[in-house]
Amino acid sequence: MSAAAPHAQTPHSGYHWHSPSRSHSSNSNKPSTRFFEGWYFRLTLPQQAQTFAFMYSIDDPAGGTAQSGGAAQILGPDETYYCRTFPDTQKFWAWLPQLGIGHWRQLPNQTSSNPKNSDNAKYLPPQVFADTIHEGYQATANLHQGQLRLPSGKIKARWHYQTQVISTWGEPTPRATAGWLSFFPIFEPGWQVLMAHGLATGWIDWRVHNTDDALTRYTFEAAPAYAEKNWGGAFPAKWFWIQCNAFEAAPTLSVTAAAGIREVLMLKENVGLIGIHYQGKFYEFFSTQTQFDWAVDPWGYWQVTAVSITHRVVLTGRATDAGAWVRVPTRQGLQFLCRDTTHGQLTLQLWERGHDETLVVEARSQLAGLEVGGGPWEARWVS
Repeated sequence: MSAAAPHAQTPHSGYHWHSPSRSHSSNSNKPSTRFFEGWYFRLTLPQQAQTFAFMYSIDDPAGGTAQSGGAAQILGPDETYYCRTFPDTQKFWAWLPQLGIGHWRQLPNQTSSNPKNSDNAKYLPPQVFADTIHEGYQATANLHQGQLRLPSGKIKARWHYQTQVISTWGEPTPRATAGWLSFFPIFEPGWQVLMAHGLATGWIDWRVHNTDDALTRYTFEAAPAYAEKNWGGAFPAKWFWIQCNAFEAAPTLSVTAAAGIREVLMLKENVGLIGIHYQGKFYEFFSTQTQFDWAVDPWGYWQVTAVSITHRVVLTGRATDAGAWVRVPTRQGLQFLCRDTTHGQLTLQLWERGHDETLVVEARSQLAGLEVGGGPWEARWVS
């Protein structure tokens, strides 16, 4: 992978949970309310027409509650799903100032990290991790590696790849996905796109069937990568999400769109946004600032339209498969309340407005991430 100038730090990249001692033991001062933090890393493999989505979470890091613990979920090829829990919060680590997380089942026998730097004390050099970690993961803005096992002890998944960040959220300066108010603890939950588009190089081993002896290796170079995170007390009561950075004939194009019912100062409101990176420019649409409409079925159809003073965008997504259910944090812990496909059909149309509208880009993909969550989803949700 060619070298590139590092991107400026994305807001909210660091860990949001704060304990007076940074201790995760059950004797720590526990928060009076539930807290979770979750990370999502998506890797799209256009040549194989497949996706790997890695979802990591930590609940009640201080320990001592029924929900305390971590989890690693993978949504793999053809929407196959696997999850492993990591109950011991003391074996989870995260950096405060920047993106860096890890969790493993057993502590390594040795570490070559600098013990004087508490923020890096548990990060392991890649080879040390590979040699000493029986099961777990670690991830930064540029490195992602880990392995999960089956209850039998066989390896289910193993991965190691590096990522070159192309765009975060906003150009030229990264900014908070939910705006400046996201810096105050009044939202449930917080949400940040960490990397709208990146290029990943490395490999993933995946056991297709849990009883097979063979692992299938996926190798890739400059594959589209994406990352986001969320944190707080619970997911929105209801939401949908669209993401794609693997468009046919438009390699510099990436889009993330979402809407949901969230809590702000104990009040609930419908909010939505769309962010588009294309040829070095960033196009942003907020429901609080622009005309913003959506029509989303309980499953199978997503349409979002937004109109600002300068631009108009239409996103149309369709799912032809059944998707897969994944777990998301709730006040009662991780629950199967989210349905995803990584093989969504997505059409994006963006126009510049003026005396006449001028088409900026029209692009399609068969590898979009489409999601609905929460509920109830008894009929089409129209904003």
